Amino acid sequence: MSETLQCVHCGKPIKANPRVKNQRYCSDKECRRARRRKWQREKLLSDPDYKANQRDCQRKWHEAHPGYYRDYRQRHPQSRERNRLLQRYRNSRRRTRQKVATMDAFPPAPVLTPALYYLLPVIAQMDTSAQKVIIIPAA
Repeated sequence: MSETLQCVHCGKPIKANPRVKNQRYCSDKECRRARRRKWQREKLLSDPDYKANQRDCQRKWHEAHPGYYRDYRQRHPQSRERNRLLQRYRNSRRRTRQKVATMDAFPPAPVLTPALYYLLPVIAQMDTSAQKVIIIPAA
């Protein structure tokens, strides 16, 4: 009696192969590709020798094919435009990430005398990146 599994990539039900212990993907071309990409991503993170070998192979290919990407961009203007838009998006995300406040960005806290205080948050406008708290001593 064969067990039915679900492919983790496409979600289709698959018949379990008794010869494959930890079967998680079906035999569709895209699912096999996804499995290989996942394996390579994990291998690059866990094996420094494999990573160095891949980097060396890429360097050799680039040396053997100078100008390939320049020619490709000339032949494929739609890819060039798509990459330009994606790079603009990545740059904007990088700029917004740099605006995260740190403890060093705040002025030193004023020295307060022991008393009862109310903390009132000021509602930030759309173009500001931080909210302020106003301290009003209780009378």
